[in-house]
Amino acid sequence: MIRRRAPWALLAVLVLAQICYPLTTGTTRARLTVATVLLGYLLAVGHALLSRGPRTAGALVAVATGGGFAIEALGVATGFPFGSYDYSGELGPKLAGVPLIIPLAWTWMAWPGWLAAVRLTSSGPGRIALAAVGLAAWDLFLDPQMVAEGYWVWRDADPALPGLPGIPVSNYLGWLLFAVLLMSALHPLAGPAVAVTDSRDDPMFALYLWTYFSSVLAHAVFLDLPASAAWGAAGMAVAALPLAVTLVRARRHGDDRRAPRRSARPGVDAAA
Repeated sequence: MIRRRAPWALLAVLVLAQICYPLTTGTTRARLTVATVLLGYLLAVGHALLSRGPRTAGALVAVATGGGFAIEALGVATGFPFGSYDYSGELGPKLAGVPLIIPLAWTWMAWPGWLAAVRLTSSGPGRIALAAVGLAAWDLFLDPQMVAEGYWVWRDADPALPGLPGIPVSNYLGWLLFAVLLMSALHPLAGPAVAVTDSRDDPMFALYLWTYFSSVLAHAVFLDLPASAAWGAAGMAVAALPLAVTLVRARRHGDDRRAPRRSARPGVDAAA
């Protein structure tokens, strides 16, 4: 019972923290950002541990957290593959120029992105491709939001996507490249897929869909970032909308199976 309830409880706290984000400013907002990433990280790794065991949780940490730090350190030092950029000091302590929470954010969304792809396709290459796009597209929300707050800045932001100044296209391509590498490495280590009727992955599906829909709303309405709302809505829709449709259909089919069967001929049941 605890294994089923703990992820939902953490998800509820995470949602509350994210709802509070637009209501804060300055140092309070930066601290809330750090707290949100920590909550997301605990939720993702905790779910991997509870649902798949220590081997899978360890693989997630090694691949997403370790790999995330390595690619970020490379990026800060060389400008590859994201472009030349620097982090401010508002996101906590750094190592090799990288705030320690940054690789935690990679892990936070890598796990639900992977599970969404597992639910949507049985093809190994298809899962890797869909999970990579599902993770990389999140950056269409994340980077504009964090750049607007001044948490990091590019030295050369050209060329940029229309409506998203300050962020070079190379950044999004770098995210996609690393997401493919990350999901390729995670694929043989992530543990077995669960049955469609098993609800243990539902908190991660809820996290992915909450991230998608709440980001569209927040950017469009509360954060005054309409361009990133549109770009992110289009990018993450590749995985989020099919996932939402699949879950709704599964729920309807489940309700149909649980509904009592009625006789086609009135009175037959009573006569029997």
